[in-house]
Amino acid sequence: MNIGVDAAALGRSNTVVATSNDVNAGYWNPAGLIHMDDHQLSAMHASYFANIAQYDYLAYASPIDDRSAWGISLIRFGVDDILNTTELIDSQGNIDYNRISLFSAADYGFTFSYARKLPVPGFQYGVSAKVIRRIIGEFASSWGFGFDVGVQFEKNNWQFGLMVRDITTTYNIWNIDEDAYAKIANAVPGENQELPESTEITAPKAQLGIARKFIIRYDYSIVAAANMNMRFARTNDIVSTDFVSIDPAVGLEFGYTDLVFVRAGVGNFQKVQQLDSTEKTGFQPNIGLGFKYKGIQIDYALTDLGNQSTALYSNIFSVKVDLGMFRN
Repeated sequence: MNIGVDAAALGRSNTVVATSNDVNAGYWNPAGLIHMDDHQLSAMHASYFANIAQYDYLAYASPIDDRSAWGISLIRFGVDDILNTTELIDSQGNIDYNRISLFSAADYGFTFSYARKLPVPGFQYGVSAKVIRRIIGEFASSWGFGFDVGVQFEKNNWQFGLMVRDITTTYNIWNIDEDAYAKIANAVPGENQELPESTEITAPKAQLGIARKFIIRYDYSIVAAANMNMRFARTNDIVSTDFVSIDPAVGLEFGYTDLVFVRAGVGNFQKVQQLDSTEKTGFQPNIGLGFKYKGIQIDYALTDLGNQSTALYSNIFSVKVDLGMFRN
């Protein structure tokens, strides 16, 4: 749930908390759903770790009336066809390749979002309820629940956004199959002798965004945006205290006649310890392209351009469809 969705947003290093205004706002800031004029559908696919892990996203959203909107989304991040070699050697000490089996480890996130305009002009808020499902083969599975809350405000061509994720703290409760666990407990002598903890907690975190759009000679536009991504603990972020750690990000989008878009951004500023115990600042530059025509938008992002961070680069594609086009 921390990776992000929509290649258009990822190409700008996720600096869309203040500007997200379509079906993908259900993830970035549900308050932005209020800007939709009609039903929208969005999908994304990305591969990570040399195509080992697959990341998929599907979302739908629609206005309810002129003051409210709703949306749903599904995210899956999974590694499939993992070789289970824990029973490769039988009780007689013989290697038997027929004892190798396959399993998958996958995380699912289902979100329902609602947005509404406030009586104050320019203000809107949104709430997302999340259901988290995690499955590790036959060994363990969990259910989790949480809430996100977001607000947006617009004034004098400036846009502001605040998104608080897991505002109530998200809890995942694990159910471990002890019979399946017992089969692998002795696969590595001296390890996995105790069952893992059954409760997993995701603490709240916040994103504060600001943006402005500039129109140049009617046909050209520039959107400049910045985010402060905050976690309430000491981390390796570039600004780190016992109370809050801050990872800044900036992004730009150049548009031509609302048809072609070029995007760039930089974020994920981290203090990375080197082998000689010194520290250097790592960061993640991203770029992206987009094309929009008659209600269909196709976007591409290349994350971690130049490999300046510890993360590996990924090619990401997404598509967004305004379903109102089919009624024209």
